[in-house]
Amino acid sequence: MKNLFYVISMVLFWVFVAEAQAPSKMNYQAVIRDNQGNLIKSKTVTMRIQILEGETPVFVERHDLQTNENGLITVSIGGGLTILGNLQTIDWAQGPYYIKSETDPNGGSDYSITGISELMSVPYALYASNSQPGPQGPK
Repeated sequence: MKNLFYVISMVLFWVFVAEAQAPSKMNYQAVIRDNQGNLIKSKTVTMRIQILEGETPVFVERHDLQTNENGLITVSIGGGLTILGNLQTIDWAQGPYYIKSETDPNGGSDYSITGISELMSVPYALYASNSQPGPQGPK
Protein backbone atom coordinates (compact mmCIF):
# COMPACT_ATOMS: atom_id res chain seq x y z
CA MET A 1 0.00 0.00 0.00
CA LYS A 2 2.86 2.35 0.85
CA ASN A 3 4.48 1.65 -2.54
CA LEU A 4 1.20 2.35 -4.35
CA PHE A 5 0.88 5.68 -2.55
CA TYR A 6 4.47 6.54 -3.53
CA VAL A 7 3.87 5.68 -7.21
CA ILE A 8 0.65 7.71 -7.35
CA SER A 9 2.38 10.64 -5.64
CA MET A 10 5.25 10.61 -8.13
CA VAL A 11 2.89 10.42 -11.12
CA LEU A 12 0.86 13.37 -9.82
CA PHE A 13 4.06 15.32 -9.15
CA TRP A 14 5.30 14.85 -12.73
CA VAL A 15 1.88 15.73 -14.16
CA PHE A 16 1.93 19.02 -12.24
CA VAL A 17 5.56 19.72 -13.18
CA ALA A 18 4.78 19.15 -16.86
CA GLU A 19 1.77 21.45 -16.64
CA ALA A 20 3.81 24.18 -14.93
CA GLN A 21 6.18 24.63 -17.89
CA ALA A 22 5.95 27.80 -19.96
CA PRO A 23 3.58 27.39 -22.92
CA SER A 24 5.16 27.14 -26.36
CA LYS A 25 2.99 29.90 -27.74
CA MET A 26 3.32 33.57 -28.59
CA ASN A 27 0.59 36.19 -28.71
CA TYR A 28 0.12 38.17 -31.91
CA GLN A 29 -2.44 40.85 -32.68
CA ALA A 30 -3.35 42.65 -35.88
CA VAL A 31 -6.00 44.99 -37.19
CA ILE A 32 -7.44 43.64 -40.45
CA ARG A 33 -8.30 46.11 -43.22
CA ASP A 34 -9.43 45.65 -46.81
CA ASN A 35 -7.52 47.04 -49.81
CA GLN A 36 -9.29 50.42 -49.39
CA GLY A 37 -8.16 50.66 -45.75
CA ASN A 38 -11.60 49.92 -44.28
CA LEU A 39 -11.77 47.83 -41.12
CA ILE A 40 -12.99 44.27 -41.59
CA LYS A 41 -15.35 44.11 -38.61
CA SER A 42 -16.95 41.08 -36.95
CA LYS A 43 -16.05 38.69 -39.77
CA THR A 44 -14.35 35.30 -40.00
CA VAL A 45 -10.93 35.53 -41.64
CA THR A 46 -8.19 32.99 -42.26
CA MET A 47 -4.62 33.73 -41.33
CA ARG A 48 -1.44 31.84 -42.17
CA ILE A 49 1.46 32.59 -39.83
CA GLN A 50 5.04 31.80 -40.80
CA ILE A 51 8.19 32.06 -38.70
CA LEU A 52 11.00 32.80 -41.15
CA GLU A 53 14.71 32.30 -40.55
CA GLY A 54 15.90 34.91 -43.02
CA GLU A 55 13.64 34.07 -45.96
CA THR A 56 13.21 30.37 -45.14
CA PRO A 57 10.03 29.23 -43.36
CA VAL A 58 10.82 27.10 -40.30
CA PHE A 59 7.28 27.05 -38.90
CA VAL A 60 3.93 27.56 -40.64
CA GLU A 61 0.43 27.31 -39.23
CA ARG A 62 -3.13 28.32 -40.10
CA HIS A 63 -5.82 29.97 -37.99
CA ASP A 64 -9.53 30.62 -38.57
CA LEU A 65 -10.28 33.80 -36.63
CA GLN A 66 -13.08 36.21 -35.88
CA THR A 67 -12.35 39.94 -36.05
CA ASN A 68 -13.98 42.09 -33.39
CA GLU A 69 -15.94 45.32 -33.91
CA ASN A 70 -12.61 47.17 -34.30
CA GLY A 71 -11.20 44.74 -36.88
CA LEU A 72 -8.80 43.28 -34.29
CA ILE A 73 -7.73 39.64 -34.19
CA THR A 74 -5.66 37.95 -31.52
CA VAL A 75 -3.65 34.88 -32.48
CA SER A 76 -1.86 32.41 -30.27
CA ILE A 77 1.09 31.40 -32.47
CA GLY A 78 1.74 27.74 -31.75
CA GLY A 79 -1.97 27.04 -31.21
CA GLY A 80 -3.11 26.78 -34.83
CA LEU A 81 -3.20 24.01 -37.40
CA THR A 82 0.48 23.21 -38.01
CA ILE A 83 1.48 22.99 -41.67
CA LEU A 84 5.30 22.93 -41.32
CA GLY A 85 7.84 22.58 -38.53
CA ASN A 86 7.59 22.63 -34.76
CA LEU A 87 7.65 25.85 -32.76
CA GLN A 88 9.36 24.09 -29.83
CA THR A 89 12.38 23.01 -31.91
CA ILE A 90 13.28 26.41 -33.38
CA ASP A 91 16.84 27.38 -32.43
CA TRP A 92 16.19 31.04 -31.57
CA ALA A 93 19.94 31.70 -31.28
CA GLN A 94 20.26 31.24 -35.07
CA GLY A 95 18.18 34.37 -35.92
CA PRO A 96 17.23 36.83 -37.08
CA TYR A 97 13.68 35.53 -37.27
CA TYR A 98 10.63 37.18 -38.77
CA ILE A 99 6.87 36.71 -38.49
CA LYS A 100 5.06 36.69 -41.80
CA SER A 101 1.30 37.01 -41.53
CA GLU A 102 -0.94 36.36 -44.51
CA THR A 103 -4.68 36.96 -44.30
CA ASP A 104 -7.65 36.01 -46.45
CA PRO A 105 -10.47 38.39 -45.48
CA ASN A 106 -13.00 35.94 -46.98
CA GLY A 107 -11.98 33.01 -44.76
CA GLY A 108 -10.34 30.92 -47.48
CA SER A 109 -6.77 30.42 -48.64
CA ASP A 110 -6.40 33.39 -51.03
CA TYR A 111 -4.02 35.35 -48.79
CA SER A 112 -4.25 38.89 -50.17
CA ILE A 113 -3.10 40.79 -47.06
CA THR A 114 0.56 40.20 -46.12
CA GLY A 115 2.92 41.64 -43.54
CA ILE A 116 6.41 40.78 -42.31
CA SER A 117 8.09 42.02 -39.15
CA GLU A 118 11.27 41.02 -37.34
CA LEU A 119 10.96 39.34 -33.97
CA MET A 120 12.67 41.57 -31.44
CA SER A 121 13.89 40.93 -27.90
CA VAL A 122 11.65 41.77 -24.97
CA PRO A 123 13.10 43.75 -22.04
CA TYR A 124 13.14 40.72 -19.69
CA ALA A 125 15.18 38.70 -22.21
CA LEU A 126 17.65 41.57 -22.59
CA TYR A 127 17.98 41.82 -18.82
CA ALA A 128 18.45 38.05 -18.45
CA SER A 129 21.22 37.99 -21.05
CA ASN A 130 23.22 40.61 -19.09
CA SER A 131 22.38 39.74 -15.49
CA GLN A 132 24.43 37.83 -12.95
CA PRO A 133 23.74 34.10 -12.54
CA GLY A 134 21.54 33.08 -9.65
CA PRO A 135 22.66 31.05 -6.64
CA GLN A 136 23.84 27.47 -7.17
CA GLY A 137 21.13 24.99 -6.28
CA PRO A 138 21.61 21.68 -4.50
CA LYS A 139 22.96 18.73 -6.47
